[in-house]
Amino acid sequence: MSDPKIIQGGMGIGVSTYNLARTVSSLGYVGTVSGTCAELVMVRNLQLGDLKGDWRRALSHFPIPEMAERVLRKYFIENGKSAEAGFSNVPMFTIKPSTPLIELTVCASFAQVWLAKESHNGLVAVNLMTKLPMPMVYNIFGCMLAGVDYILIGAGIPMQIPSVLDSLEKMETAIYQLDVLGAKKGDIYQMVFDPKSIVGDKIKSLKRPKFVPIITSHILAISMLKRLPGKIYGWIIERKDAGGHNAPPRGKVEMGSDGLIIYGPRDEPDLNRIRDLGLPFWLAGSFVSLEGIHNVFESGAVGIQAGTIFALSSESGFNEIYKRELRRLAFRGELKVYDDILASPTGFPFKVAHLPGSLSGDEEYGNRPRVCNIGHLRQLFLEKDGSIGYRCPAEPIDIFISKGGLPDEAIGRKCLCNALAANIDLRQLQARTGYVEKPLITLGRDYEFIRYLMKSEDNSYLAYQAILYLESLFERAK
Repeated sequence: MSDPKIIQGGMGIGVSTYNLARTVSSLGYVGTVSGTCAELVMVRNLQLGDLKGDWRRALSHFPIPEMAERVLRKYFIENGKSAEAGFSNVPMFTIKPSTPLIELTVCASFAQVWLAKESHNGLVAVNLMTKLPMPMVYNIFGCMLAGVDYILIGAGIPMQIPSVLDSLEKMETAIYQLDVLGAKKGDIYQMVFDPKSIVGDKIKSLKRPKFVPIITSHILAISMLKRLPGKIYGWIIERKDAGGHNAPPRGKVEMGSDGLIIYGPRDEPDLNRIRDLGLPFWLAGSFVSLEGIHNVFESGAVGIQAGTIFALSSESGFNEIYKRELRRLAFRGELKVYDDILASPTGFPFKVAHLPGSLSGDEEYGNRPRVCNIGHLRQLFLEKDGSIGYRCPAEPIDIFISKGGLPDEAIGRKCLCNALAANIDLRQLQARTGYVEKPLITLGRDYEFIRYLMKSEDNSYLAYQAILYLESLFERAK
């Protein structure tokens, strides 16, 4: 069986919904759900009353019913919370998470994939971030319980994923090493997860998904393949125009007048060397055009990973008002997407779409009271007493500095956890200040497709129409 030529991008938090992934998958391609903050997405939907019943239906199929029932008892609100109330926050991850948090993360990850795979036999992927290490093994386990077909991981170097898959496939203890700032050479800090500790002996083994790292460099591809022979199925090679987190340039960061980082020849992957490695690969980042597909064929790639074209479709998780305005701006040719080198607490450049009223504007950013109450992008550091501490460059600056952070590291940082949740109608109300969290939209740089899918700036389009358009490009490029 040949590899699908289209992989739908895994935009997070919650932009790549199970509805979107289900549509793409049922049409014969790889539909992808975002695994980032899966537990937050499910909990907030349960607190809104789960009005369509999707999450409860998925949890009714969870293989350990009593675990799913515990999650529902704790978080489900019949008819939903009041509009004036904020969401109850999910506990933050630590190096030793509580059993309820582990169970919640496993259940949420399972539910997303199960819903994406519901009522068809197509292929479903989950997209995760290397920069979110603490929930990783629990996310992957929940997805594997639901039979996920691909694990796509970017925003870092995911060297540890194959060993995690080896262990979880056999229902053995999985270990994920953590980076801790200030740790001494030889010190080991890790997440340790025995799947039997929460499911017992009811499950003997799991299907191993195909591992596809999202990378930007042929050098990294060669290194990973040398260290992980037989463990990698293929690659997604992401160019600088892709949305979300981008790899920083090699060398000094310089900005162009258009607000984009200037990348040099050393930042371009050698696709000939990647092709010679003998594994399938897909290209991502401004390939949704006839010229782009010609380049795909010439490179020897299987096909493309496409994100923005699906992010603006009706099935994506973006708030409808934001999505309508983004489509309108794109149709007019007025949508501006720039590189924000400070926004992400990870330190990676982050693509931001300029949208009035969002944190892309300096005034809105300045008006937001800084708070860290989700904590997925916190840094682990070694306290003076040898214990593990947690800090985020986007938290209140005085608190960050009190934990040993440097003032310059906090300037311009934005709370992506809260902003990305606001993107998908799960915005939090800050209890202390009454501030309602604002969005921060990330998209890729390529949106010329919009005029082929919409007849006017007020139109919309469905994911299947995006697929038809992409299929037409592949057909014309033959």
